[in-house]
Amino acid sequence: MEANLNIYDLSRAWFDFCFSNPEKIKPNHTALYFFCIEHCNRLGWKDKFGLPTTMAKEAIGVHSYNTYIATLNDLIDFGFIKLIQKSTNQHSTNIIALSNFNKALDKALDKALIKHATKQSESTQQSIDSIIIQLTKYKGQLTKEQLSEIKKLLPKDKKEDVVFDMSFVANNFAEAFNLWIEYKKEIKDMYQTQKGLNGGYNELVRLSGGNPRIAIDIVNQSISRDWKGLFELKHGNSFQFDQSTAPAGMVWKNGQLVEKSKPLDYR
Repeated sequence: MEANLNIYDLSRAWFDFCFSNPEKIKPNHTALYFFCIEHCNRLGWKDKFGLPTTMAKEAIGVHSYNTYIATLNDLIDFGFIKLIQKSTNQHSTNIIALSNFNKALDKALDKALIKHATKQSESTQQSIDSIIIQLTKYKGQLTKEQLSEIKKLLPKDKKEDVVFDMSFVANNFAEAFNLWIEYKKEIKDMYQTQKGLNGGYNELVRLSGGNPRIAIDIVNQSISRDWKGLFELKHGNSFQFDQSTAPAGMVWKNGQLVEKSKPLDYR
């Protein structure tokens, strides 16, 4: 089988061609072409293979030999099938191969689907969500032109989700910080950079003195008052800064995390 040929590419190329040439296409064409793909698949994707006439006719529901052979010849003319060896009569087998149909197309189907999505997006939020899902799922398969067209459908304030590294969050602070992150997402004030996220976490640890219970109280205080930031508890923090809660290489000093001083070497 030709290099880089797969069912997805064959199917996509076929329907691109159908959409661009509706006057040429009949249901028999699609039925026979996809039976050829299925037959080739069952034979282990051979470069060339026999296509028994009787079996192919039964598979696509065509009884007339003339209709069948005309359909096969059309697929050959369209460039989707290569005829390796022609059968001598209706009882013998044609030897064929699947083509990598790579003729230049204007991608009219892609444009039509995008246009259809645009109309739907004007009426329902569900359509917007669908566009975002498709953008995320198929981002690596879309061309720059297609990506640009799809992004135009999104509201100006809609941004793709940023994936952050959360491995730096201590296990005992995960509950408090995750609560804060969820709240930030709800009020649409999420951190935009990794540095910003790290800074928010360090601020929570500092304000709570490294105490996870107080960290939860601080977060709940901001949530209950619709604050966008973190602040010391209004009733005061009755805690001592526990040095055991400081990150590796850091110590608490006057309410701030600072680098631990290295011991002097008297040797």
